[in-house]
Amino acid sequence: MHRDSGRADTQQLVALTASKSTSNLALRWVTVFLPTLERAFSTTTGTITGILGLAELGGLTTPLVGKTLDRGRHRLVFVISLLLVTMSSVIALGGSIITFGVAMVVLIIGVSNLTVAGLAFIGDRVSYSSRGRAIGIFETSWALSLLVGAPILAFLIDRYGWRSAYIALALLTGAAAIVTLRSLPTPEPHDSTSSAPMFGGLPRNAWPPLIASAGVAGAGISIFVVTGAWLSDDYGLSVAGLGAIATGIGAAELASSSSVALIADRLGIRRSVAIGGLVLGVGLLIIALSGSSVAIALIGLLVLVVGFEYGFVSSLSLMSEAAPEARGTALAVGNALGTITRASLIVLSGQCYERFGVLGTVFVSASALGVALVALTIDRRRPVGR
Repeated sequence: MHRDSGRADTQQLVALTASKSTSNLALRWVTVFLPTLERAFSTTTGTITGILGLAELGGLTTPLVGKTLDRGRHRLVFVISLLLVTMSSVIALGGSIITFGVAMVVLIIGVSNLTVAGLAFIGDRVSYSSRGRAIGIFETSWALSLLVGAPILAFLIDRYGWRSAYIALALLTGAAAIVTLRSLPTPEPHDSTSSAPMFGGLPRNAWPPLIASAGVAGAGISIFVVTGAWLSDDYGLSVAGLGAIATGIGAAELASSSSVALIADRLGIRRSVAIGGLVLGVGLLIIALSGSSVAIALIGLLVLVVGFEYGFVSSLSLMSEAAPEARGTALAVGNALGTITRASLIVLSGQCYERFGVLGTVFVSASALGVALVALTIDRRRPVGR
């Protein structure tokens, strides 16, 4: 039951992308403005990254909605997830490290299930031959969240304090839930049966693309989670400076995810994941060699961002075809696998940063990237597409 996007599907894709942009902003601003939250809660980088790592385990809830998505109830999952993101911002206004931790768990649960629901919705409506374009557009939300949102939040924080960011996010995500409820269609009949031999709930050959995607995600988050602290500690960047850098990162991500939408289907999805991974590796090398030069450090960071965004967004298309007979389940399990990877590497990255500086974090990221490329090589034996 697949059909290429028509006018209605295009409108739905725009609504999904706009809504996901608000949830991504709620997630991403935390690491960008991490020094601000350190001061607000009188804590350290290691403590906050530890909380973020544990909160990532909220993504393990996605397998619970896999069958619901396989029955076509994407709208239900997406809207409830947006409401959870809204709730997380309200909880964080409590102003303690405990309410921050609870808020992050609720936020991750919302963002994770929202993402899986959006990808499953697209996978069920767009053929694999043009899915890179649709998912590339959907994932511009990751870049738009920083490109548009970071300067606004930087202004609010500078003028009104950190709580103003959470108030703005609660209003945005609440409005997005209403828009999505009105935009997405009601559930359709959905056949999710499969005769394929199963291992751990999925065909054996579904696992390499899921592992590859998790590895690329882990390689990126290992750097992103300490970016604010690294640039502040090593180069003395202020809140305004971090806001400007976040905007630049958002622009690089937008260019990269847009490139997926434009060329990934022609290049081939699997090849695109590999290209993104190699560019990410070049960025890691530049960061490792940057020393005391903020210019070289920022170049390395932007190269890494471009590679990560292109590789990871491409990997989502690959993951969406890992098990077409049970797409919602495969995406949910893949997200759970990515959750475990990200949670582990966030904690490890934060601890390595405190002990060894950015070089420790670079090593963690490079290790995750190596696993991703090995899994991608194994996946070459699996035919995809219809």
